[in-house]
Amino acid sequence: MTKLSKIVAGALLGTSLSAQPAEPVQVLMETSLGDIRLELYPDKAPQTVENFVQYVKDKHYDGTAFHRVIKGFMIQGGGYDAQYAQRSTRAPVKNEAKNGLKNVRGSIAMARTSDPHSATAQFFINHADNPNLDFPSFDGWGYAVFGKVTQGMDVVDKIATVPTGPIPPFGRDVPVTPVVIKRVALADGKAP
Repeated sequence: MTKLSKIVAGALLGTSLSAQPAEPVQVLMETSLGDIRLELYPDKAPQTVENFVQYVKDKHYDGTAFHRVIKGFMIQGGGYDAQYAQRSTRAPVKNEAKNGLKNVRGSIAMARTSDPHSATAQFFINHADNPNLDFPSFDGWGYAVFGKVTQGMDVVDKIATVPTGPIPPFGRDVPVTPVVIKRVALADGKAP
């Protein structure tokens, strides 16, 4: 069992393998517009972090695109490839929005449908503070934040300002030129 698996397993069981809180998980996301470094919090959102990390390990995000981009709101990706074909996913995870983390600029949260417990692989990075998405939000649940951008907010800003338009089957907020997530990998926490 890897160190991360032990941390996540301990968090899921409500136990700790040491007196220390679970270590944040470092992730590097390489995009066609630059790199974004993320820090994920398994102590606050254990199931969500475990789910996201498993998609990273499965290379699910490699070659996907940001398919919904709204300046001053968020950038969303993780579900469709660069030709906007949908990727298959595993079963949804339980909504962990009631964890104290907020949808502030630079936070990463799970995207979902109107069903609060429908999050699978899609995520979004908040381009602005979005308190309306915090628990309990408009539907009694909110959107589960599970980490934050630690480096690369300039890249998030670049992505948020790309020209968008109506590209079927989506609405009008699709980048005209796809912004591709080339690779997502677990990182060692050191600066690139």
